[in-house]
Amino acid sequence: MPTIDQTLAQYSELFILLGAMAFTVAFIAFCWDLAKSSKTIKAVEDRLAAEHATADSAVLVGAAGATSGPAVGRTGGGNGGQAHAVEMASDSMNYGKERRAAARIGVALTVLATVILAAGVVARGMAAHRVPWGNMYEFCTTGALMVAVVYLIALTRKDLRFLGSFVIGLVVVMLIAATIGFPTPVAHLIPALQSYWIIIHVSVAVLASALFTLTFAMSVLQLIQANREARGRAGKADKLGFMRLAPSALTLENAAYRINAVSFVLWTFTLVLGAIWAEEAWGRYWGWDTKEVWTFVIWVVYAGYLHARATRGWTGTRAAWLSIVGYLCVVFNFTIVNIFFAGLHSYAGV
Repeated sequence: MPTIDQTLAQYSELFILLGAMAFTVAFIAFCWDLAKSSKTIKAVEDRLAAEHATADSAVLVGAAGATSGPAVGRTGGGNGGQAHAVEMASDSMNYGKERRAAARIGVALTVLATVILAAGVVARGMAAHRVPWGNMYEFCTTGALMVAVVYLIALTRKDLRFLGSFVIGLVVVMLIAATIGFPTPVAHLIPALQSYWIIIHVSVAVLASALFTLTFAMSVLQLIQANREARGRAGKADKLGFMRLAPSALTLENAAYRINAVSFVLWTFTLVLGAIWAEEAWGRYWGWDTKEVWTFVIWVVYAGYLHARATRGWTGTRAAWLSIVGYLCVVFNFTIVNIFFAGLHSYAGV
């Protein structure tokens, strides 16, 4: 007969699997929203362009002596109504409230999936009688949960539904990696991790990584939007209709910069708290272990990003690429270093 811990572990795996499925459906809903809404906006823009062309023709006829006043008046009123229907994302990241059923479904499913995943992570911790941060499976599931929670909290401040397909897509990838790539049974922590410092150090690191994930998605969209804006200025055809739902590249850059500033402070605490924990566990603050080195590398990259953008004028695509490089270092530290590099932090559990 299975014990309570074994039952909790089984329920944890079930909840995590159900959460992954719900996140997948939410991801599909967000993608559908981008495709459907961009087509709607394109149709409205085409209609407005046709009406403007008609209005210009009427003005020319009026200049030749025709009665153009009523026609122009009707066109102007119509334009006002149609312009109100264009609900592209503004620089305040406001989508509008009159449409986007698929986006609302995506948000609702994200909330549901987050609750289910949280139940799975909590059940895992209860089964192990510790915080569920001892191996790659637990890091992936907890990290995915934190990314989803941070995204939902951000949604209460700004309308970031245009990021849904990108952020939730990353969450799905993390859960797939956990369930397929790193399935690990419940086990005890190694002695070095059996400390209250794991709660303090890892929780701050996971929160910082979740915020870095959000800014990574913004930086990628910034590069896409900047390319789209350049094509528009050159008079080239718009091949990325879904980007009509995202704000300007400058707005995305400013938002990523502000969030990265907060994330950098949290990562600084991660570095400092890790050194304090290392002194307690191994009798030294710094030992050039691979994990320690890459944690410092991440700090240096984001410090360079903030400094370059604030004082050296590294704006636009250069700032976006620096942000992306920083996040790639986070991913490298989280995956490659944990799995392939031997050291005092070799606790991947794979």
